[in-house]
Amino acid sequence: MAAPAGPKRSKRDTWPELPEPLPGPVTDNHTHLPLGTPDDPGVRPGTEPMTLAQHLSRAEGVGVTRMVHVACDIDSLQPSLALAEAHPQVVVAAAIHPNEAPLHAGVREVGPDGLPPPVRPRHSVALDEAVARVAQAASHERVRAIGETGLDFFRGGEEARGQQRESFRAHIALAKELDLPLQIHDREAHRDVVEVLLRDGAPRRTVFHCFSGDTELARICAEQGWYASFGGPVTFASSDELRRALRAMPRSLLLAETDAPYLTPRPFRGRPNAVWLLPLTVREMAAELEMDLGELCTQLAANTESVYGPW
Repeated sequence: MAAPAGPKRSKRDTWPELPEPLPGPVTDNHTHLPLGTPDDPGVRPGTEPMTLAQHLSRAEGVGVTRMVHVACDIDSLQPSLALAEAHPQVVVAAAIHPNEAPLHAGVREVGPDGLPPPVRPRHSVALDEAVARVAQAASHERVRAIGETGLDFFRGGEEARGQQRESFRAHIALAKELDLPLQIHDREAHRDVVEVLLRDGAPRRTVFHCFSGDTELARICAEQGWYASFGGPVTFASSDELRRALRAMPRSLLLAETDAPYLTPRPFRGRPNAVWLLPLTVREMAAELEMDLGELCTQLAANTESVYGPW
């Protein structure tokens, strides 16, 4: 008897083809690997299944030899530590995501996006306690950064924004206390993010994850010595301003990332993203910078170690 057919999927839920390998090893500075947990942040709903082992094997094959996996809610903290313990190419960044913070504070308002907040059982834990759990996890040797934290004014209403600021400031303090890099989530909140960083004092190593700013924010980052990590959006046809910002950044402050499973680079925009698609973004960066691809890989590798240290 023939095996029953699996679920029919649209092309947008299937994995893209493997890109051409890079000439040198690079690190995915920010990704969400699949954890196999309920409400798994590393799996886009509806996507055809792929195991963690398959993801890591594909990444190795195209030159993405290391990755910073991001745990940004309390449910993913312990599974993320276990993942990094089992896979030496993976280290962890840990934090309470800006969109998680208001829910831990009991804020249930609908934000500018018009969507109700996704409340989960974990949100019964108070925000202070949630940040304390991040601090506890951050004592693990495989945790190399605090993040992603920051401000998200696309989803957060006025009440939520106040809680986001409090959470952001708590994470800044934690990163400085532990002398760990800070990975920032900044969505439609550039001015406010910079204001908080300057007022509280940024950690020694600060990274704008999935940099989405303009040349003015790039100039501020350059002046302050803050890193800009570029993801799939730098490849989008509509991202001329973002590419100008890339060109304005010192090469010594550049990083690259996927933010998988979302923000898939061109030409696969709309389909699921993965660590092994990072070469598409790196190639776009090299073209925009008029830089030899191998030279950029070497530069990104050096910058990565400056932020996170050796694996």
